[in-house]
Amino acid sequence: MNTPHPDPADALLTRVARLRARVARLVEHRSADDPTADDPLRGLYLSEAAVRHHLHTTPAPPPDDPDGEEPPGDRLGPLARRLGLRPPEATVLLAALAPDLDRSFEPLYGYLNDDVGRRRATTGLALDLAGAPVHRPEARAVFHPRAPLRTFALLDVEEPERPFLSRSLRVPGRVVAHLLGDDTPDPALAGRVRPLAVPSETPGEDGFTGRLAARLKEEPLTVYLREHREGEGLAHAARALPGGALHYTPRGPHDQEPLAALVREARLLDRPLVVSVPQDDPGALVRALSVPDVPVVFTGSRPYDPQWCDDDPLVLDAPRLGADAVHAWTAALRDADPGAPTGTPGFDLAATVAPYHLGTDRVARAVRAARALAAFDGTPLAPAHLRLAARQQSTSGLEQHARRIRPAVTWDDLVLPEAPLAQLRELARRARLRDRVLGDWRLSAGGGRGRGVLALFAGDSGTGKTLSAEVVAAELGLDLYVVRLSSVVDKYVGETEKNLERVFSEADRTDAVLLFDEADAVFGKRSEVKDSHDRYANMESAYLLQRLESFDGIALLTTNLRANIDEAFTRRLDLVVDFPFPDAGQRLALWEHCLSRVPCAEDVDVSRVARDFELAGGSIRSAVVTAAYAAADRDDTVTTADLLEGARREYRKAGRLVPGEGTW
Repeated sequence: MNTPHPDPADALLTRVARLRARVARLVEHRSADDPTADDPLRGLYLSEAAVRHHLHTTPAPPPDDPDGEEPPGDRLGPLARRLGLRPPEATVLLAALAPDLDRSFEPLYGYLNDDVGRRRATTGLALDLAGAPVHRPEARAVFHPRAPLRTFALLDVEEPERPFLSRSLRVPGRVVAHLLGDDTPDPALAGRVRPLAVPSETPGEDGFTGRLAARLKEEPLTVYLREHREGEGLAHAARALPGGALHYTPRGPHDQEPLAALVREARLLDRPLVVSVPQDDPGALVRALSVPDVPVVFTGSRPYDPQWCDDDPLVLDAPRLGADAVHAWTAALRDADPGAPTGTPGFDLAATVAPYHLGTDRVARAVRAARALAAFDGTPLAPAHLRLAARQQSTSGLEQHARRIRPAVTWDDLVLPEAPLAQLRELARRARLRDRVLGDWRLSAGGGRGRGVLALFAGDSGTGKTLSAEVVAAELGLDLYVVRLSSVVDKYVGETEKNLERVFSEADRTDAVLLFDEADAVFGKRSEVKDSHDRYANMESAYLLQRLESFDGIALLTTNLRANIDEAFTRRLDLVVDFPFPDAGQRLALWEHCLSRVPCAEDVDVSRVARDFELAGGSIRSAVVTAAYAAADRDDTVTTADLLEGARREYRKAGRLVPGEGTW
């Protein structure tokens, strides 16, 4: 037979009942020789007899019974031990909260306060109930602002204008609720704090997370984890605190954050704190939350500054997640569907999630979103659901300098020779496996170099460079961001580099593919310095060369003329993909692909157009669009004449001699 779980509310009421016995004895002592004890107006006025009584009143005797054993489910005793409260302090706390639990205390307190209107415990009454002489400094120190009851925000001493012994005491509602068994966070923390997701796997003792977990068990450390990508520090903190923690995310300026309520919440629940440090003014937050009795793990991307606080925390660099990210996804899938046989889907999970670098908390949210998407579609969980959900969790500020493209193409949309097609597939493999090869297998070049994947697409206009970038992004399940050069290049010295740094920094922490279309404008060759303009232009190139070394994202460059790109950039590229001008066979395939969904006449001769007009893929698409509009205007199908007219227009746009016309 299962034993009922002890109720904290019943335990607290048991303590209050014991306190009521103390109150009764104190009332008996006061009323034994009080001539006004039976006066119904006692406490509203002072008679001559009452004055003589007060002149000869003796202090109340100390309580002659201990508090007794802790009731089952009691929360006050464990809280007092955790916070180092002495028995008199625990009794003062109990006396202050008793009227909030038992209304019969109100008239009793009014009698003992000699004022029927003062129905809460006062400092003097609380000390009497605790058996502490009110004239002793150590007894009065219970209410000092730096004493535990006040420091830990467990007790409010009100009415400072009154004499010390008649000041009212009040216990904050959140403390009363906790002692009654309610663990709902303080309303002031709504939207800012939530339980940190506990991963299923246990960290090994020899790894970074295992060592961190061991140190946090030994003592309540303050730790600063510097993360290279958002979520890495949070993931390590979650694994190092398997018992659970409170994750706090600031929402505004430091002076507007409910930090006292946050620390009190951690103390009440006996939970460590994990705090995401903001970019602006992190020092004020670190200084305010560095307390000696609560383990606090700060996570942020900024380097630690000794000026943030007087006592330095343990400063550590959070290791990259690498292949461990797959374990987080597996655990999240298992937790989301405990009844599944294996907890993993029937596809290659590692290949699906490899491009994403999300923390444990974001992974859990992505899995929940993916399952919701699958339920909406009425289908089993698929890679597309996980990829879409992961992209939603990877926030980005790249929109300020780049245009986002949600890829809607596949490999079938590419009509390319085998060589560049194979290089594009290799590019996707590099992006997917870089953490294993460069991280786990330690093939990174060192010297602070990043794990970025860089490629150059070179070829004539319209040969498929931008489309290929979109296909690669689609293969990886990432968004494509096309950098707007107009928002990056600036006429003022140094501003271009600042804008580029914003782009690269944001791309470093975002799971996305960055595309520099017409990269000649930014990655062009350095020139001989003849004036200040040449010097500053070369400085821009030097910055880019340095920044590419430490880049961690995926960046693609396109150019119509490979010779315009500085050779120093070429050395830093992982791949250079040449896009040749299509021959007759490829042009025919391009025409047929573009016309695959267009209604065509039965006798349309695509081979003739492909043979007679040497057009790149982009121009072929434009010619098909022109032919489709002509057919739509007639409410008819596309004919050979429509295709020929579209091809001729492309020739004329390019200033080329149109076959069969003899002149142009």
